[in-house]
Amino acid sequence: MAPRPGQEAGRTDLGRRIAARRGELGLTREQLGTRCGTDASYIRYLEERAANPGAGSLVRLADALGTTVAELAGATTEQPPGRGVARRDSGLVALDEAECRRLLSTHGVGRVAIFTPEGPGVFPVNYVVAGDEIAFRTSGEALLARAAGTEVAFEVDHIDDVMRQGWSVVAVGEAVGVTDGQAIRRLDALARSLPWAGGHRTHWMSISPVRITGRRVGHE
Repeated sequence: MAPRPGQEAGRTDLGRRIAARRGELGLTREQLGTRCGTDASYIRYLEERAANPGAGSLVRLADALGTTVAELAGATTEQPPGRGVARRDSGLVALDEAECRRLLSTHGVGRVAIFTPEGPGVFPVNYVVAGDEIAFRTSGEALLARAAGTEVAFEVDHIDDVMRQGWSVVAVGEAVGVTDGQAIRRLDALARSLPWAGGHRTHWMSISPVRITGRRVGHE
């Protein structure tokens, strides 16, 4: 399908969201096309071109991806997660350590909680899991770097507004600055990207958890 008059070729935010959600669900383009009554070539077009699908197509796509039109269109980008009304059959379930570690390994952004001279602080970071350690980059002069040698908490979570469910994992341990050259090269190789915050953030910190806990909100 060719772009409509006035459209530019190139991927859009809508296309990126479709591709990302499809990836989360582990669907091929063929499988997604079958779910919403179209073919793989149209899914590819939506993901890779400056597409402008109609309202009906968006509704079918959102249903097939288990999300909402607002989520696909980016209307909720600036809204905090968890605005949906709780379901009556919701319940809280504790996660064992093995499940917590599995969930930790699936994410790339978490939050580090430390004590600062001004009081407690929480900082979002891009992170990697290397063996039993959680590692992230910051600048050598940042508050996070100065937290070396202190006990910190690291938290990661996932919220599904559509299903009104989610989970949270918290790891507690001592923060340590990574100085060994081989260890730094290993972490650089594991990192999926540079820190989103930009700047000169090349100082690796690691946390070796001594306690990991997690909870999941689900439905009976």
